[in-house]
Amino acid sequence: IASGQRDLQIGTATTDANGHYSMTIGGYAGSVMIQVSGGSFTEESTGSAASMAGADVMTVVIPTVAAGATTSGIQITPITSMAQVLAQKKVGGMIDANITLSNTAMGQYFSVNDIVHVQPINPLLPGSGAAASADARKYGIALAGMSQLAKISLNMVNTSALVSAMMSDASDGMMDGKNGSAQISMAMGGMMGNMMPATAGTSDLATAMTSFMSNLAANKSGVTATDPDVAAMVQKLSSSNGRI
Repeated sequence: IASGQRDLQIGTATTDANGHYSMTIGGYAGSVMIQVSGGSFTEESTGSAASMAGADVMTVVIPTVAAGATTSGIQITPITSMAQVLAQKKVGGMIDANITLSNTAMGQYFSVNDIVHVQPINPLLPGSGAAASADARKYGIALAGMSQLAKISLNMVNTSALVSAMMSDASDGMMDGKNGSAQISMAMGGMMGNMMPATAGTSDLATAMTSFMSNLAANKSGVTATDPDVAAMVQKLSSSNGRI
């Protein structure tokens, strides 16, 4: 990132089957945006394989790293992607202060203290929630809820398009199915009706999380809707006015 905007590529890598990656960025010092595209993933809501559409990406932004420093455990998720576009739309763009503010704001919206470094549980793994932190449980269920919303509730063919729509929705600081005053199209995802519901990022997502947790064929984590930390997150989203 240079002057708050995306600049030259400084490194590249390919993840393994579990999403792990490592890359070298040489002597670069400064703020960084990491972007992931292509490949395939497993839908939490169904356990089926899915592909990332060519037009869809996920991102994360981190404040200045020192030259030669080793930074580990950087997560790239739909939620870090929402934080990236939120930072980009602020005055000055993706400068360190805006990056920190946006990552914190999205974390507060989803009740996760650190969306960049907390590793979400994988609810497809039996018992994955048992020894996990509250933040890891909430993070994993929030992401699974997005899969549930896209695949089951909205019957989207290309579910990665929901990530793009969520990014667009978050960019203006209000989760209301709009980017500014313009309603967001989800036609690329093959969704019936094409336009993003106004409550997709609030009560609809909360309902999808609850539905996912009750589906034990999909949710093998052991985390249920009675988990007090997760229940508080769901209730917060359910009653949210969408303000990030």
